[in-house]
Amino acid sequence: MTDDKTTTLSGGCLCGGVRYRIDGKYRDVICCHCENCRRTHGHVAAYTALRRSALTLVSEHTLQWYHDASPDTWRGFCNQCGASLFWDARDGRQRISVAAGSLDDSRDLKTIGHVFVSEAASYYEINDGLPRFQSGNAGALESDDNS
Repeated sequence: MTDDKTTTLSGGCLCGGVRYRIDGKYRDVICCHCENCRRTHGHVAAYTALRRSALTLVSEHTLQWYHDASPDTWRGFCNQCGASLFWDARDGRQRISVAAGSLDDSRDLKTIGHVFVSEAASYYEINDGLPRFQSGNAGALESDDNS
């Protein structure tokens, strides 16, 4: 389990059509190696997560949502530059995941673990010594107050 960080962060897509702000607590980064994330990001997906109420969309005119193959799962991306920005399990959770690479400043973040390593591609190794989960992490890397 990790402690959430608290500050204001900003981020967005490559072309600037989507901009967002995070005000409040956010989690350190979890890397997802599932096939869907790899196909969406072109490699491993690195996500922080936060309460929905902490995310403000400053500019969203190019934001589009794609319903993933998983039930209740949506991915937010820019329909102009193609940047993958959000992962949203709309199943009653109060959290949304934000692609760490889309943050303007990520220096206070660190990677805390890996999920879906059973689906990792064969062209790389995960050898950083961080916790690994064959499928989801079942909340093991989340703080208690961020369901």
